Amino acid sequence: MRILIVLMAILFSLSVQAREAVLNTDPEIEDRFKAITSELRCQKCQNQTIYDSSAGLADDLKRQVRVQIRTGKSDEEIIDYMVTRYGEFIRYRPAMSIQNMLLWIGPFILFIVGFWILITQLRKRRKIIEDKPLSEEDEKRVQAIMNKSGD
Repeated sequence: MRILIVLMAILFSLSVQAREAVLNTDPEIEDRFKAITSELRCQKCQNQTIYDSSAGLADDLKRQVRVQIRTGKSDEEIIDYMVTRYGEFIRYRPAMSIQNMLLWIGPFILFIVGFWILITQLRKRRKIIEDKPLSEEDEKRVQAIMNKSGD
């Protein structure tokens, strides 16, 4: 009985793989599939696209994209569906929006603020280090010290 169940599972998985192989014969659909899945982030790996990932979740997401391509949805509709279902984080390259504007502009603001702090600190340091002529009293003291060390 166990052998029969194992054989049925193997046959079922082979039929699914064969069906996927048949669906991948159209190069135009395959190019669309690659373009869409390259824009979506694997929720498990997080630094890979679902196209590059071999995680189980990525395989499920790839199947969802294939189903939606087969139903005739546009690339934007498929990506919008994924964003609606999984959140903005699924986008590998987040869109420019009000919600994530700080992520896009933040590094530039930090660079400008850091550069401004550096310049002001260098100006303060220059004023502190600036050479000033010695007063007559300081000059006499220096001469006295030099005369003592010279003796």
